[in-house]
Amino acid sequence: MPGILSAIQERLETMNRKEKEIAAYIVDHAPQIAQMGITELAKQSGSSTATISRFCKQFHFSGFTEFKVKLAAELAQQPVEQSYQDIVAGNPLSRIVEAMAANHSRSIADTTRLLDLKQLERAVDALQRAGQIDLYGVATSGLVAQDFYQKLIRIGKRAVAFSDPHMAVTSASNLSTGDVAVGISYSGETKETIAALTCAAENGATTISLTKFGSNTLASLADISLFTSTLEEGMRRGDMASRIAQLHVIDILFVGLISGQFDDLVPRLEQSFHMVKKYR
Repeated sequence: MPGILSAIQERLETMNRKEKEIAAYIVDHAPQIAQMGITELAKQSGSSTATISRFCKQFHFSGFTEFKVKLAAELAQQPVEQSYQDIVAGNPLSRIVEAMAANHSRSIADTTRLLDLKQLERAVDALQRAGQIDLYGVATSGLVAQDFYQKLIRIGKRAVAFSDPHMAVTSASNLSTGDVAVGISYSGETKETIAALTCAAENGATTISLTKFGSNTLASLADISLFTSTLEEGMRRGDMASRIAQLHVIDILFVGLISGQFDDLVPRLEQSFHMVKKYR
Protein backbone atom coordinates (compact mmCIF):
# COMPACT_ATOMS: atom_id res chain seq x y z
CA MET A 1 0.00 0.00 0.00
CA PRO A 2 1.38 3.46 -0.87
CA GLY A 3 2.80 5.62 1.90
CA ILE A 4 -0.16 8.03 2.01
CA LEU A 5 -2.76 5.27 2.27
CA SER A 6 -0.66 3.44 4.87
CA ALA A 7 -0.45 6.61 6.93
CA ILE A 8 -4.24 7.04 6.74
CA GLN A 9 -4.81 3.44 7.86
CA GLU A 10 -2.42 3.93 10.75
CA ARG A 11 -4.28 6.99 12.00
CA LEU A 12 -7.79 5.49 11.83
CA GLU A 13 -8.10 4.75 15.54
CA THR A 14 -7.42 8.37 16.51
CA MET A 15 -9.83 9.90 13.97
CA ASN A 16 -13.32 11.13 14.75
CA ARG A 17 -16.35 9.66 12.99
CA LYS A 18 -16.38 12.11 10.06
CA GLU A 19 -12.64 11.73 9.49
CA LYS A 20 -13.03 7.93 9.47
CA GLU A 21 -15.72 8.23 6.80
CA ILE A 22 -13.43 10.37 4.64
CA ALA A 23 -10.52 7.98 5.22
CA ALA A 24 -12.61 4.92 4.31
CA TYR A 25 -13.83 6.55 1.10
CA ILE A 26 -10.32 7.58 0.06
CA VAL A 27 -8.86 4.12 0.72
CA ASP A 28 -11.70 2.39 -1.14
CA HIS A 29 -11.67 4.82 -4.11
CA ALA A 30 -8.02 5.89 -4.24
CA PRO A 31 -7.65 5.70 -8.07
CA GLN A 32 -10.69 7.98 -8.55
CA ILE A 33 -9.63 10.65 -6.03
CA ALA A 34 -7.32 12.42 -8.50
CA GLN A 35 -10.29 13.15 -10.77
CA MET A 36 -12.43 14.62 -8.01
CA GLY A 37 -12.81 18.16 -6.75
CA ILE A 38 -13.10 18.78 -3.03
CA THR A 39 -16.84 19.47 -3.33
CA GLU A 40 -17.47 16.13 -5.03
CA LEU A 41 -15.42 14.25 -2.45
CA ALA A 42 -17.35 15.98 0.34
CA LYS A 43 -20.62 14.87 -1.25
CA GLN A 44 -19.50 11.29 -1.88
CA SER A 45 -18.02 10.84 1.59
CA GLY A 46 -20.88 12.56 3.41
CA SER A 47 -18.59 15.26 4.78
CA SER A 48 -17.84 18.95 4.24
CA THR A 49 -15.09 20.71 2.32
CA ALA A 50 -13.77 22.25 5.55
CA THR A 51 -13.47 18.82 7.18
CA ILE A 52 -11.64 17.46 4.14
CA SER A 53 -9.19 20.38 4.22
CA ARG A 54 -8.48 19.74 7.90
CA PHE A 55 -8.12 16.03 7.16
CA CYS A 56 -5.46 16.71 4.49
CA LYS A 57 -3.54 19.09 6.75
CA GLN A 58 -3.26 16.34 9.36
CA PHE A 59 -0.98 14.60 6.89
CA HIS A 60 1.16 17.69 6.24
CA PHE A 61 -0.47 18.72 2.95
CA SER A 62 -1.41 22.33 2.27
CA GLY A 63 -4.88 21.22 1.18
CA PHE A 64 -6.87 18.74 -0.89
CA THR A 65 -5.26 19.70 -4.21
CA GLU A 66 -1.75 18.83 -3.04
CA PHE A 67 -3.06 15.69 -1.33
CA LYS A 68 -4.69 14.26 -4.46
CA VAL A 69 -1.72 15.14 -6.69
CA LYS A 70 0.70 13.32 -4.39
CA LEU A 71 -1.66 10.35 -4.05
CA ALA A 72 -2.08 10.08 -7.82
CA ALA A 73 1.70 10.20 -8.27
CA GLU A 74 2.17 7.40 -5.76
CA LEU A 75 -0.46 5.20 -7.36
CA ALA A 76 0.98 5.75 -10.84
CA GLN A 77 4.44 4.66 -9.76
CA GLN A 78 3.58 1.65 -7.62
CA PRO A 79 5.68 -1.43 -8.49
CA VAL A 80 4.15 -4.80 -9.19
CA GLU A 81 5.21 -5.98 -5.72
CA GLN A 82 2.65 -4.34 -3.44
CA SER A 83 4.05 -5.25 -0.02
CA TYR A 84 7.37 -5.52 1.72
CA GLN A 85 8.60 -9.09 1.96
CA ASP A 86 8.88 -10.46 5.48
CA ILE A 87 11.36 -12.86 7.08
CA VAL A 88 10.34 -16.46 6.35
CA ALA A 89 11.67 -19.57 8.07
CA GLY A 90 13.88 -21.74 5.87
CA ASN A 91 14.15 -19.27 3.01
CA PRO A 92 17.04 -20.14 0.65
CA LEU A 93 19.81 -17.55 0.65
CA SER A 94 19.09 -16.67 -2.99
CA ARG A 95 15.51 -15.71 -2.06
CA ILE A 96 16.73 -13.69 0.94
CA VAL A 97 19.04 -11.70 -1.34
CA GLU A 98 16.12 -10.95 -3.68
CA ALA A 99 13.80 -10.03 -0.80
CA MET A 100 16.29 -7.62 0.81
CA ALA A 101 17.03 -5.95 -2.52
CA ALA A 102 13.30 -5.58 -3.21
CA ASN A 103 12.56 -4.18 0.26
CA HIS A 104 15.37 -1.64 0.12
CA SER A 105 14.59 -0.57 -3.44
CA ARG A 106 10.93 -0.07 -2.63
CA SER A 107 11.70 1.80 0.60
CA ILE A 108 13.88 4.27 -1.32
CA ALA A 109 11.33 4.62 -4.14
CA ASP A 110 8.41 5.17 -1.74
CA THR A 111 10.40 7.71 0.28
CA THR A 112 11.46 9.61 -2.84
CA ARG A 113 7.82 10.04 -3.86
CA LEU A 114 7.02 11.48 -0.44
CA LEU A 115 9.80 14.07 -0.41
CA ASP A 116 8.69 17.70 -0.34
CA LEU A 117 11.28 19.74 -2.27
CA LYS A 118 10.37 22.96 -0.47
CA GLN A 119 10.96 21.35 2.91
CA LEU A 120 14.22 19.83 1.67
CA GLU A 121 15.38 23.23 0.42
CA ARG A 122 14.54 24.81 3.79
CA ALA A 123 16.47 22.05 5.59
CA VAL A 124 19.54 22.41 3.37
CA ASP A 125 19.49 26.20 3.78
CA ALA A 126 19.25 25.91 7.57
CA LEU A 127 22.11 23.40 7.69
CA GLN A 128 24.26 25.61 5.45
CA ARG A 129 23.81 28.58 7.76
CA ALA A 130 24.06 26.67 11.05
CA GLY A 131 26.69 27.59 13.58
CA GLN A 132 26.18 24.31 15.46
CA ILE A 133 24.26 21.21 14.37
CA ASP A 134 22.89 18.77 16.98
CA LEU A 135 21.70 15.34 15.83
CA TYR A 136 19.38 13.32 18.09
CA GLY A 137 18.38 9.68 17.67
CA VAL A 138 18.30 6.47 19.69
CA ALA A 139 18.71 2.81 18.67
CA THR A 140 18.62 2.44 14.87
CA SER A 141 17.90 6.15 14.41
CA GLY A 142 20.98 6.83 16.50
CA LEU A 143 23.08 4.99 13.91
CA VAL A 144 21.58 7.21 11.21
CA ALA A 145 22.43 10.30 13.29
CA GLN A 146 26.01 9.02 13.59
CA ASP A 147 26.19 8.56 9.83
CA PHE A 148 25.11 12.18 9.27
CA TYR A 149 27.61 13.36 11.90
CA GLN A 150 30.48 11.60 10.12
CA LYS A 151 29.46 13.22 6.85
CA LEU A 152 29.16 16.71 8.32
CA ILE A 153 32.56 16.76 10.04
CA ARG A 154 34.20 15.80 6.73
CA ILE A 155 33.11 19.17 5.34
CA GLY A 156 34.05 21.17 8.42
CA LYS A 157 30.57 21.55 9.95
CA ARG A 158 30.35 21.82 13.73
CA ALA A 159 28.14 18.86 14.51
CA VAL A 160 27.55 16.35 17.31
CA ALA A 161 25.36 13.22 17.36
CA PHE A 162 23.71 12.20 20.63
CA SER A 163 22.04 8.92 21.57
CA ASP A 164 22.32 9.53 25.32
CA PRO A 165 19.10 11.40 26.23
CA HIS A 166 20.68 13.39 29.07
CA MET A 167 23.57 14.61 26.93
CA ALA A 168 21.15 15.43 24.11
CA VAL A 169 19.10 17.74 26.34
CA THR A 170 22.28 19.20 27.87
CA SER A 171 23.54 20.17 24.42
CA ALA A 172 20.11 21.35 23.28
CA SER A 173 19.91 23.69 26.27
CA ASN A 174 23.01 25.48 24.98
CA LEU A 175 21.83 26.00 21.41
CA SER A 176 20.57 29.37 20.23
CA THR A 177 19.26 31.21 17.18
CA GLY A 178 21.36 30.27 14.17
CA ASP A 179 21.91 26.70 15.35
CA VAL A 180 20.08 23.62 14.04
CA ALA A 181 18.78 20.52 15.82
CA VAL A 182 17.79 17.40 13.86
CA GLY A 183 15.58 14.77 15.50
CA ILE A 184 15.49 11.34 13.87
CA SER A 185 12.82 8.80 14.84
CA TYR A 186 10.94 6.43 12.56
CA SER A 187 7.81 6.46 14.73
CA GLY A 188 8.10 10.16 15.55
CA GLU A 189 7.12 9.24 19.12
CA THR A 190 10.49 8.49 20.72
CA LYS A 191 10.24 10.38 24.02
CA GLU A 192 13.97 11.07 24.38
CA THR A 193 14.21 12.56 20.89
CA ILE A 194 11.06 14.62 21.38
CA ALA A 195 12.44 16.03 24.64
CA ALA A 196 15.76 17.03 23.06
CA LEU A 197 14.15 18.65 20.02
CA THR A 198 11.64 20.49 22.23
CA CYS A 199 14.49 21.85 24.36
CA ALA A 200 16.38 22.97 21.25
CA ALA A 201 13.29 24.79 19.96
CA GLU A 202 12.78 26.54 23.31
CA ASN A 203 16.31 27.92 23.04
CA GLY A 204 15.79 29.34 19.56
CA ALA A 205 17.38 26.69 17.35
CA THR A 206 15.83 25.74 14.01
CA THR A 207 14.43 22.23 14.36
CA ILE A 208 14.25 19.51 11.69
CA SER A 209 12.49 16.17 12.07
CA LEU A 210 12.96 12.96 10.08
CA THR A 211 10.12 10.52 10.72
CA LYS A 212 7.81 8.12 8.92
CA PHE A 213 5.12 9.82 6.86
CA GLY A 214 1.98 10.84 8.69
CA SER A 215 0.93 12.70 11.81
CA ASN A 216 3.29 12.27 14.77
CA THR A 217 4.58 14.31 17.71
CA LEU A 218 8.13 14.93 16.47
CA ALA A 219 7.01 16.16 13.04
CA SER A 220 4.36 18.40 14.56
CA LEU A 221 6.82 20.28 16.78
CA ALA A 222 9.61 20.68 14.17
CA ASP A 223 10.06 23.81 12.06
CA ILE A 224 10.91 21.60 9.07
CA SER A 225 9.40 18.12 8.69
CA LEU A 226 10.97 15.47 6.45
CA PHE A 227 9.44 12.04 5.91
CA THR A 228 10.34 8.51 4.93
CA SER A 229 7.95 5.85 3.67
CA THR A 230 5.54 4.21 6.08
CA LEU A 231 6.06 0.46 6.38
CA GLU A 232 3.40 -2.16 7.04
CA GLU A 233 2.92 -3.07 10.70
CA GLY A 234 3.80 -6.51 12.03
CA MET A 235 6.81 -7.15 9.83
CA ARG A 236 9.59 -9.22 11.40
CA ARG A 237 12.40 -7.74 9.31
CA GLY A 238 13.28 -5.26 12.08
CA ASP A 239 14.43 -1.77 11.15
CA MET A 240 16.20 -2.60 7.89
CA ALA A 241 13.99 -0.88 5.31
CA SER A 242 13.30 2.13 7.57
CA ARG A 243 17.04 2.61 8.15
CA ILE A 244 17.73 2.54 4.41
CA ALA A 245 14.99 5.15 3.87
CA GLN A 246 16.41 7.44 6.56
CA LEU A 247 19.93 7.15 5.13
CA HIS A 248 18.53 7.99 1.70
CA VAL A 249 17.19 11.33 3.01
CA ILE A 250 20.44 12.02 4.89
CA ASP A 251 22.44 11.46 1.71
CA ILE A 252 20.17 13.88 -0.17
CA LEU A 253 20.71 16.56 2.50
CA PHE A 254 24.47 16.01 2.48
CA VAL A 255 24.80 16.21 -1.31
CA GLY A 256 22.48 19.24 -1.30
CA LEU A 257 24.77 20.94 1.22
CA ILE A 258 27.88 20.35 -0.89
CA SER A 259 26.19 21.28 -4.16
CA GLY A 260 24.99 24.58 -2.70
CA GLN A 261 28.45 25.55 -1.40
CA PHE A 262 30.52 23.63 -3.91
CA ASP A 263 33.59 25.88 -4.11
CA ASP A 264 33.88 26.04 -0.33
CA LEU A 265 32.97 22.50 0.73
CA VAL A 266 34.53 20.30 -1.95
CA PRO A 267 38.08 21.40 -1.00
CA ARG A 268 37.25 20.59 2.65
CA LEU A 269 35.95 17.17 1.62
CA GLU A 270 39.12 16.49 -0.36
CA GLN A 271 41.33 17.78 2.47
CA SER A 272 39.71 15.50 5.05
CA PHE A 273 40.09 12.55 2.68
CA HIS A 274 43.80 13.17 2.14
CA MET A 275 44.51 13.79 5.83
CA VAL A 276 42.78 10.56 6.86
CA LYS A 277 44.72 8.69 4.18
CA LYS A 278 47.97 10.27 5.40
CA TYR A 279 47.59 9.57 9.10
CA ARG A 280 45.60 6.37 9.41
